[in-house]
Amino acid sequence: MDRIDSVEKKTILSKPPQFNTETDSPIQPKKSSLDVTIESEVRGYVRSFPTVFNQAKGSILTNTEGKEYIDFFCGAGSLNYGHNNPNAKQALLEYIESDGIQHSLDTATKAKLDFLDAFENIILKPRNLEYKIQFTGPTGTNAVEAAIKLARKVKQRPHIIAFSHGYHGHTLGALALTANDYYHDDSYGSHNNVSHLPFDGYLGDVDTSEYLEKVLSDQSSGIPVPAAIVLETIQGEGGINIASNNWLKRIEAICLKHDILLIVDDIQVGNGRSGKFFSFEHSGISPDIVCLSKSIGGGLPFSINLIRPAIDAWKPGEHTGTFRGNNLAFVAGRAMLEYWQQDFEAEIAERAAVIEARLNAIVNRLNKPSVSCRGLGMIWGLDVGQGSIAKKVIQGCFESGLLIESSGADDEVIKIMAALTIDVLTLDKGFDILDGVISEVFTETELLS
Repeated sequence: MDRIDSVEKKTILSKPPQFNTETDSPIQPKKSSLDVTIESEVRGYVRSFPTVFNQAKGSILTNTEGKEYIDFFCGAGSLNYGHNNPNAKQALLEYIESDGIQHSLDTATKAKLDFLDAFENIILKPRNLEYKIQFTGPTGTNAVEAAIKLARKVKQRPHIIAFSHGYHGHTLGALALTANDYYHDDSYGSHNNVSHLPFDGYLGDVDTSEYLEKVLSDQSSGIPVPAAIVLETIQGEGGINIASNNWLKRIEAICLKHDILLIVDDIQVGNGRSGKFFSFEHSGISPDIVCLSKSIGGGLPFSINLIRPAIDAWKPGEHTGTFRGNNLAFVAGRAMLEYWQQDFEAEIAERAAVIEARLNAIVNRLNKPSVSCRGLGMIWGLDVGQGSIAKKVIQGCFESGLLIESSGADDEVIKIMAALTIDVLTLDKGFDILDGVISEVFTETELLS
């Protein structure tokens, strides 16, 4: 029995029966808004956050009973600019009021052209980046599927290399790249034509790029030369594992040497999450394809691939999708790009410093070899060593008014992903909750051990 169902039944059974005074018959209790038995068992986050949310603004969500929650979850990285961002909200209201185009497949609309113009002039040109933009569909996994399909077409090779602890989505092509065994079943056939090699740091001090170079240079290694290498510069779901700049540069050099395309999945850690708009900017590498989704649409479903012009080998209509032209997301996404015309990186750095300081204070106070923190920009992880401990922290935070989740192979890393626009006072208040809950959980754990 899942936690939500058990909480609901316990609540109903604890109330004394009520009777209709006219018929003297019991009044049937109303179904709770958390009675979700009609919904598939696949539901996930509602089990961690068993309440009904009703409103949200900035970094605060409110449930139907008026309780407020600070958001360190951020829609798994889809809400980098906060809930109902006023800039996006105003732009959307004006667009809808003017009867702007909502659905358009890949026909030209003013909303699309405005987004393309803004993205080129605000994001690409200042960074001296030259890419074609492909609208792939509404989700991140759509972007990954299109990227590996294009790579295979361009290089005429079926194989792809991904990395340990990588996460790239759940449709079958993207799922094949996702390392976590929990999401796999032999019946899916989802590991076809994919090899997983060790990510940076996976083998401790061993430079895993040297291993990659060795197996690609050895025709008897059993690893065929792939069409592409797919990686996250910061593995979010994998446990906040950060690739070093030198490692990323070596991977890029290996791709160039062996005629392999380099695909960076920037779906969760792009859009400013790392402190720069693209996470790969820190290393100076130039990927052949960049996958973007989540916050690129200002909170609305939207995904794109950035493609090096020389490999834009698609034939017209060769890769399609009914919702690859989400005009409302174009409008919201265009409004969010305005942040990058300001000194937004400095604002992110200010908040990132608060996060790092607060996490280091927790680690130093606990003073346990099993507890550490790591991160970059505004994606940070507090590794508490055990998934069971992290689960207690998440539950305690929820009860105290803070939404937060975990990642890693055993869900042992508490992931901090506050909105890039969160005010420092709210950020500190959220950490006060996290700090207090962690102290309680570790005190309880020590008493039970």
